[in-house]
Amino acid sequence: MLSALAEVNDPEWPVSIVDMGLVYGVAVEAGTVKLILTFTATACPCMEMIQDDIRERLLRVPGVRDVAIAVSWDPPWTKDRLSERGRQALRRCGVSV
Repeated sequence: MLSALAEVNDPEWPVSIVDMGLVYGVAVEAGTVKLILTFTATACPCMEMIQDDIRERLLRVPGVRDVAIAVSWDPPWTKDRLSERGRQALRRCGVSV
């Protein structure tokens, strides 16, 4: 599932939600993907858009019938969660990480 989620980008940056470190957990149970997700800020204007993109992408995976997303703020997101690929992409955009 992580490879499918890696195709979902943060709408504000050319970085996947996986490389942003927004995915806290993924499990598949009887055709339902259960996802624990966080965001970079509680006021993130793209929360709904990201969740819609996740559902759309995961429902294209064979055998997936439903997607349940739980948003967690614990632990809070920090830039330490960025993958090296995510750091490189943000640097290319001029963001210091």
